[in-house]
Amino acid sequence: MSVKWGVLGTANIARGCTIPGMKEADNCELYTIAGRDGAKAEKFKEEFGFAKAYTGYDKLLEDPDVQAVYIPLPNHLHKEWVIKALKAGKHVLCEKPLALSADDAREMFDFAAQNHVLLMEAYAYQHSPYIASLKEDVSSGIIGDVDYIETAFITQGYEEDIRLYKEMGGGAVYDLGCYCTTMISCLIDSEPEYVMAKAEFNDKGVDVFTAALMKFKNGVRASFNVGMILPPGSDDRMDRLYIHGSKGTIISAVEYNQAGDLSYTVTSEGKTILRQVKARQNYALEVEQMGRCIEKGEKPHVSSDFTMKNARLLDMVLKEIGY
Repeated sequence: MSVKWGVLGTANIARGCTIPGMKEADNCELYTIAGRDGAKAEKFKEEFGFAKAYTGYDKLLEDPDVQAVYIPLPNHLHKEWVIKALKAGKHVLCEKPLALSADDAREMFDFAAQNHVLLMEAYAYQHSPYIASLKEDVSSGIIGDVDYIETAFITQGYEEDIRLYKEMGGGAVYDLGCYCTTMISCLIDSEPEYVMAKAEFNDKGVDVFTAALMKFKNGVRASFNVGMILPPGSDDRMDRLYIHGSKGTIISAVEYNQAGDLSYTVTSEGKTILRQVKARQNYALEVEQMGRCIEKGEKPHVSSDFTMKNARLLDMVLKEIGY
């Protein structure tokens, strides 16, 4: 069985990441694509092999054969189109961040429940066996009790991009910080006690570099640095994960959302182990898991509870920096 998918938008992340993953997924039918620009939607149809293309998002939602919708629209449009899709009885996979606040996210999940459909936030990397391996090592106690986690995600700056506009939900926290907070949230089973954060803003009022420190109610501390500050036009980026425990550490430089042969080191009681993980394209894993949730009732890896926990943490960071 395959789920008939509609893609609501022709964004770069759809073209470069998610649609290639959908083509690789074994339970996904690339049924239809919609765009504000009909010619661009037709181009996507021909490029990727969709059965149909629509001019306008509403027409896709009116198609009774569409079972699930992937939404890669700019952040400020997520709430409107997620709710419309849910009301149309479609299951929804929406790009991260799902919403610009925890209150908005809660409202969106309420609509999903009312319409008896699934809503899942698209953090493709959370579906990777690399994350499963990290979580297994942490829960096994091999590094003892975790007391500190640090992660960073730094990319090149952007000369002109939707991520540079506040009214479109731009900025380093919304674009990059959500990766760091979800990484922290998936490893720490606790709510934050406090958050401290500072940011550098551009002339449009968008944070281009943010540093945050937080402590959780179980005593674990965490920090992250995110920024769009490296030389524009380069492919440079920096990803880092450091987990400290009472018996050892885990250190990783694996980039968020990477596939292939991945590795990280576990040091415990004087011995260092190189963990090696082979990961398929993360977006294919994400779409396949969403399909199993729809067809077989599997529990989402990125659950509503997880999204809400992370949304509350993001709210605290954004409040601290005055965004």
